[in-house]
Amino acid sequence: MKIALMDSGIGLLAAAAAVRRLRPDAELLLSNDPDGMPWGPRTPEDLTGRALAVARAAADQGPDALIVACNTASVHALPALRAALEPAVPVIGTVPAIKPAAAAGGKVAIWATPATTGSPYQRGLIREFAAGAEVTEVPCPGLADAVEHADPEAIDRAVTAAAALTPPDVRALVLGCTHYELVEDRILAALTPRRRPGLPPLVFHGSAGAVAAQALRRVGAGPDPAAAPTGTLSVLLSGRPGPLPAAALAYADGRLLAAAPAPTL
Repeated sequence: MKIALMDSGIGLLAAAAAVRRLRPDAELLLSNDPDGMPWGPRTPEDLTGRALAVARAAADQGPDALIVACNTASVHALPALRAALEPAVPVIGTVPAIKPAAAAGGKVAIWATPATTGSPYQRGLIREFAAGAEVTEVPCPGLADAVEHADPEAIDRAVTAAAALTPPDVRALVLGCTHYELVEDRILAALTPRRRPGLPPLVFHGSAGAVAAQALRRVGAGPDPAAAPTGTLSVLLSGRPGPLPAAALAYADGRLLAAAPAPTL
């Protein structure tokens, strides 16, 4: 079983690590786009072109499924990716976990990129899945870029700024960018001192676990965390075989993936 994941950069690490934990025997292929990143500032048409190139490079390697581990690419390019690759390769997009976050009630905050915050796309998800909840949209300028470059000082500055905009009594926090899941510990450290006394622990809602489970369902495989850890790891950098980016090793999920062997040629 081979699962491919795509993103402009290392935002795909959390979903890839989630697949690895569910199926240690799965082959993983990470396809990102260092030549074209970041995708966020691009026009939807330009972004779709870059995403198609990255997806086709992955599809050429014969995966059983492709996870689009990027919220921005899922918003703008998912229909084009599915039209190009399905049904031969199932394509799984990434949607902010607003529905499960709102289902338990209470106040919810959504951390997302400035382009996504307040966008018709995100507002539509809030109307559809969180109409009865009190939702605060929190823009996080610079956070995804800081995570991408594993810059701890820039990460802390961005996280601190976003924490200041987050109500102190939120019950749940939706991480609306795949990069943010790599720094949950830093986000929690920034929010905890600001929370009102007596509140239950803050609940994070990322997308990695859900998209990993959905990918396995699409290929007809169930989770098997006890499977032999035989799964390999290969990486495409704008279509070229290469190593896992060095910045990935700054994160626990990246180090987990780096421990896998390269495929035998």
